[in-house]
Amino acid sequence: NDKFGRGVLWNFIKGKYHSPVEETRIFMFVDLVSSTQIAEKLGNKKYHNLLRDFFADVTNAIIFNNGDIYQYVGDEIVISWKMKEGIENNECIQCYFDMMQAIAVNKEKYMARYQLVPEFKAGMHFGKVCAGEVGIIKRDITYSGDVLNTASRIQGKCNEYKVKFLTSDELLSKLSLKNFYSSKSIGDIELRGKGQKIPLSSIEFT
Repeated sequence: NDKFGRGVLWNFIKGKYHSPVEETRIFMFVDLVSSTQIAEKLGNKKYHNLLRDFFADVTNAIIFNNGDIYQYVGDEIVISWKMKEGIENNECIQCYFDMMQAIAVNKEKYMARYQLVPEFKAGMHFGKVCAGEVGIIKRDITYSGDVLNTASRIQGKCNEYKVKFLTSDELLSKLSLKNFYSSKSIGDIELRGKGQKIPLSSIEFT
């Protein structure tokens, strides 16, 4: 599990994805804030150590909320849930705030090592994807579908609207926000590569 991700090796052994399988999944794209400036300030080696610490410190929050780490892409983490697991107890939302708490707990460590505390933003969406094995020399299980591009584009709107956590209203309608979450409509937003505007909302912990 540590090497390949939760359940991935067993899926290879069973051949679950030898042929493409369609699934409905939630995806969250998590990206460090001001990563370019931080990298310039710290230098390559120290910046790599920062990413390593950041990824390690948020891992338990992801696992405890039944998320699967799909990919690390530079300074970005792509997290995925099966639909049922993600919406149960709002785990796809709680994951983000538990990640924030994990970084807050380690604030002194980050200040001592890097003279900063990493901040991050996230975008979230759900939809159908095609899951299947790809590659010959380095085999992997990948997801393909419009939902990944859309979730990534949603995350990219966080800076523009000065928020840290955005979700599609389509996904928000599947969740039952409890008293300690609040949402605020951003409106119908045009996303690059999308033909129609998509209603988005920000989510905060109250």
